[in-house]
Amino acid sequence: MGERMQIGEVAERTGLSLRTIRYYEEVGLVVPSARSQGGFRLYTDPDVDRLELIKGMKPLGFQLDEMRDLLAILDPTPDSPEIDDPRRRLSEFSEQAEQSCRKLRTRLALAERFAAMLRDRLDSPQ
Repeated sequence: MGERMQIGEVAERTGLSLRTIRYYEEVGLVVPSARSQGGFRLYTDPDVDRLELIKGMKPLGFQLDEMRDLLAILDPTPDSPEIDDPRRRLSEFSEQAEQSCRKLRTRLALAERFAAMLRDRLDSPQ
């Protein structure tokens, strides 16, 4: 099964907070592979990979139920919900992700123009 990591190491590797990882467990998006004798959560590399998938969904605006469905397609577990026509659903998720990326690129371009204007003001003599 590979190396088992405690939640602190997983947080460090993924850049997610302990609270966020616990929340994802609470809502059923990721479940630690095991627990230590002392009750500490223990994660494996596949658990970390699943958290990275979830992390990638977040900035694209996926809701929790959408994340569950998408994980059921991309990284199914025995507890995953059954998805009707997974290929069609994946296509819908793909289009949603592309649309979110377009919106994010537009917002980034606006932010970069604003930051450039501020730099220009700083560089110009008063």
